Amino acid sequence: MSDIQPRFRTIDGLSIRYAESPHQKPAALLLSPWPESLYAYDATWSRLAEHAHLIAVDLPGFGHSELREDLLSPSAMGEFIVRIADEFGLTEPHVVGPDIGTSAALFAAANHPGRFRSVVIGSGGALVPTDLGTPLHEWVHDEDLAPYKAMGPKDIVTIAMDAIERYELPDVVRQDYLAAYQGHRFVEQLPYVRAYPTDLRTLNGLLPAITTPVQLINGAHDPVVPVSNVEHLHSKLPNSKLDVVDAGHFVWEENADEYARIVTEWWQAN
Repeated sequence: MSDIQPRFRTIDGLSIRYAESPHQKPAALLLSPWPESLYAYDATWSRLAEHAHLIAVDLPGFGHSELREDLLSPSAMGEFIVRIADEFGLTEPHVVGPDIGTSAALFAAANHPGRFRSVVIGSGGALVPTDLGTPLHEWVHDEDLAPYKAMGPKDIVTIAMDAIERYELPDVVRQDYLAAYQGHRFVEQLPYVRAYPTDLRTLNGLLPAITTPVQLINGAHDPVVPVSNVEHLHSKLPNSKLDVVDAGHFVWEENADEYARIVTEWWQAN
């Protein structure tokens, strides 16, 4: 039985799914990775909840939250992250945004200085030209999307889940991931990562001015997003810390103990 109990809330006219832990200070906004959902935090939830008031969110268009096309880019999603924080009355929360949340959280921090207490990111594209592994490189750069349109939700989730190392997904989590990608949901989400070549170039110009403390976490042998991406961010961000963890892409599940330790120690220090 998971400690995560999802609910829905309307934000800017969109049905957004979230889950919340009991209130305490500080607050932390947890953003869903792709192609998973807020249940990606199932393995770390109880430990993180000992240190912060957690609000985990399926970003619009991902997980079980409603999609709106104009939000499907890291720069636009960064603005919506600020809107989420406003909606929940989070004045200066920590933000945890692995995977697709990496670039969006950085855009939010760049365009809203002081809005967040700190940012925890990693396992997400950052370099231009892109340095991405399979299958993300293909998802970003392939000209022909027909093969992806032919894929069912089970195919997409299975590709991702088969890449998870040393961790057996609880059935409730696996079923939630599968349910999140019914129909053509996956293809509808592709514009987000296909915006990387343009948006990441813009983001790179903003990195040196981001003063928000940033904790970078990446799997040492991530086959999807190589460590070069976080190393690049670490070299450009003026207030960052980098931890490379013994894991593949899904660090938050594959090495949940280490992920929770790094995040909670970071929160305590900031």
